[in-house]
Amino acid sequence: MDISVGSHVETCSNEDGFLDSYYGAKVISRVGKDKFRIEYTSLLANNQKGPLKEVVRASDLRPVPPPIRVSSFNVLDKVDAYDLDGWWVGRVTGRRDGSKYIVHFECSGYEYVYPVSALRVHQEYENGQWVPSQQNTRTLQASDMNIGSRNTWRFP
Repeated sequence: MDISVGSHVETCSNEDGFLDSYYGAKVISRVGKDKFRIEYTSLLANNQKGPLKEVVRASDLRPVPPPIRVSSFNVLDKVDAYDLDGWWVGRVTGRRDGSKYIVHFECSGYEYVYPVSALRVHQEYENGQWVPSQQNTRTLQASDMNIGSRNTWRFP
């Protein structure tokens, strides 16, 4: 991936509590051979007076994925849900009230409810190409996801 100053990117977090999440940012400078200073588009600095700026490894950056227009999702589709100022990777486990979806997050074991407008098709950036997630219900079952007790939050 060719990263340059001014590029719009997403950065993945490897910190506890933020695994499987991506945040939008803009590259503002190069720092050494394999790091960049970025300015987040949705996260504020501790003083709340401007965007959070941080130095991250190039390996933690990816381009912003292209939009894939969908009007609905199926159970077990892998999606990104926009919540807490970032995109969180999860799987659809059900539908509620017609256009809202229950999404299970493996990293936390919780489920939350989202409108379709807060979801996007999950995509992986591999060898310079975007690869949309494909659901194969023969290889993944709901029981594989440790969905027992439903810790569900209802979207307002």
